[in-house]
Amino acid sequence: MNLRHARTFVTVADLGSVSKAAVRLHVAQPALSRQIGNLEQELGFKLFDRVGRRLVLTGEGEQLLGDCRGLLSYASALGERAQLLRRGDTGTLKVAASPQFIEGVFAGFLRVYAERYPKVQLKLVESVAWSDTLEMLERGEIHLGQNLLRAVPPADPRFASMPLEAVELLAACPAALMPGKAAIEVADLATYPLLVLDASFLSRRTFDATCRLAGIEANVVFESRTPHTLLAMAERGHGVAIVPSAVRIDRYPLRIVQLLYRSRPVREPLAIFWDRRRPLPRYATAFCSMLAHYVGEVFPISRPSERMRGAAARPTAGRRARTKPR
Repeated sequence: MNLRHARTFVTVADLGSVSKAAVRLHVAQPALSRQIGNLEQELGFKLFDRVGRRLVLTGEGEQLLGDCRGLLSYASALGERAQLLRRGDTGTLKVAASPQFIEGVFAGFLRVYAERYPKVQLKLVESVAWSDTLEMLERGEIHLGQNLLRAVPPADPRFASMPLEAVELLAACPAALMPGKAAIEVADLATYPLLVLDASFLSRRTFDATCRLAGIEANVVFESRTPHTLLAMAERGHGVAIVPSAVRIDRYPLRIVQLLYRSRPVREPLAIFWDRRRPLPRYATAFCSMLAHYVGEVFPISRPSERMRGAAARPTAGRRARTKPR
């Protein structure tokens, strides 16, 4: 199998159509069909079955698909490695992250990284769901992807990761709804109307699991894929917004309350992931190390209201000075 055949097979599998794959690969449809036929003849088994107008992978095709993705990813990595050997710390780094992480972390971190690696072109991609980030990593479309550490099971051999700081779950609402509170037990949320992220967010699944452990049925009145929509709804008195501490809440006149389960904060560590089969350039591994340090300096982006008032009284000049890597 040559790389052209592997690329053709993967593209047809992704799009489910020879005609669509031909357009993406800029190849005539008959020629692409012949490539698939030649590959099936060479392998000795069918790769696709036709179901209606769509091509569906056979059992053998499904087993071969992952290997072909790895082959293409490794070939791409070899090309990148050759460029690095020619040019040193120069290249392109593609990173996927959630919109709130981009707002709260990358908006400030990119300047820090650019000072160290001015010749690296950084391309950020918004990705709400881990499934989207996972597909981009597998296809070699990005080098790094950010999400909760548990997004990838520890035994999964495909991905490596670097842990970042933990993100906590917070409740945000008008001050009159939770007067004087800096923290609340999840079990005590049963009486409140709740504004929550939808199930594509791992932090939502963490919240649901904690509610089950606490023995309550959450009174969810609104779901959204945008944390700031929840905060705007909370500001108008529609309920309590449950959002991660990576979201900036300071622009809303809301009381921020820490969520607890049995007196402990509800939190999970974040991480930055990459495909083990794709060797990272030096500037990408440096990116991970610098990001971990920077996140340690700026997290949490949002804090419970009582803590925020205490933090505001302390000087911040030293904190800003430490945002550069030691």
